[in-house]
Amino acid sequence: MIAFILSLFMAMAAPDARVVEIHAKRFSFSPDLVTLKRGERVTIRLIGDDRAHGLLVKPLGIDLDAPPNAPHEITIVPAQPGTYAAICDHYCGMGHGGMKMTFIVE
Repeated sequence: MIAFILSLFMAMAAPDARVVEIHAKRFSFSPDLVTLKRGERVTIRLIGDDRAHGLLVKPLGIDLDAPPNAPHEITIVPAQPGTYAAICDHYCGMGHGGMKMTFIVE
C-alpha cells in the first residue's frame, strides 16, 4: 500500500514530458536538428509522412519505427550532454544514406 501511494505521489509530482514531433519523408527529417536539456523528460514522436521510416540514436536509447501516418513514440531523459547523430534505419530509396539528423543535449 505504501509503495502504491509513493508511486502515485511521484507520478503526480513528475512534470509532463515535452513532446518533440519529428516528420520523416524521403529523404529528410523535419526538423533535422533537435536540442534537448540534460535531465529533461522528453517524448520523441516519429511520424512517417510517406512510407515507413525509422529513427535510430543508440546513445540516447531511441529506436523508433513508424509506418505511414501511424506515429510511434518513446519518452527519454537524456543524461549525458553531447551531439548525437540520428539516422533512418528503414531503406527508403536512393537518397536514404543522406537521411540524417542531429540531437544536441545541453
